[in-house]
Amino acid sequence: MSASRSILIYGGKGALGSHLVQFFKNKGFHVGSIDFVANEGADYNILLQNNLNLEEQGECVKNGIPEGVKLDAILCVAGGWAGGSAASKEFLKNSSLMIQQSLWTSLIASNLAAKFLKEEGTLVLTGAQPALKATPGMIGYGIAKAAVHHLTKSVGAEKGGLPKGSKALAILPVTLDTPMNRKFMTPDETWTPLEDVANILHNWITTPDAPPTGSLVQLITKGGKTETVVE
Repeated sequence: MSASRSILIYGGKGALGSHLVQFFKNKGFHVGSIDFVANEGADYNILLQNNLNLEEQGECVKNGIPEGVKLDAILCVAGGWAGGSAASKEFLKNSSLMIQQSLWTSLIASNLAAKFLKEEGTLVLTGAQPALKATPGMIGYGIAKAAVHHLTKSVGAEKGGLPKGSKALAILPVTLDTPMNRKFMTPDETWTPLEDVANILHNWITTPDAPPTGSLVQLITKGGKTETVVE
């Protein structure tokens, strides 16, 4: 492996993940992808397996890290969405799915960061701006994302387990401009372009301008311009 910067993207075959794989490859990074399906643009892939519990999935991922790899950053952009109040027919099923897609992945990414990040590395998890308050129409989603917010603050704290000088940060988008969102909703000027997310993350990884460790960072897009608001 070359001496280029090295990054691992959890959810590297999703809409945002695929964009990030290509973006960071174009910037000269050595890029790994974690997902159920391989991303052909990545330098290496770690394939997830269905029907594993959290601990087993974590071991599967750790065993897939190439020998000797030390990472400048881990970006966990895996996730999903499901709605429903406590009265919904599939409330428990959807809540379980949200916890697996958003919280399990973030826990595994945090564990990877403790073991494989370089000193002064960067861990980025994906929360959600709506989960800063009540989410009665999507309770399972809100619970999972609120837990990711707590995880970010905890891992980013002094005894959170990251290597010396490393940061844990969470992005809190409102709505990302993805093909799936466009399929079900009409886009407007508040949707955040994936390129804006990529540029923000690249800046955090490569400059001293990242927010303080443990920060929850809202991505607010208005009039086609995206700004970050630190909680």
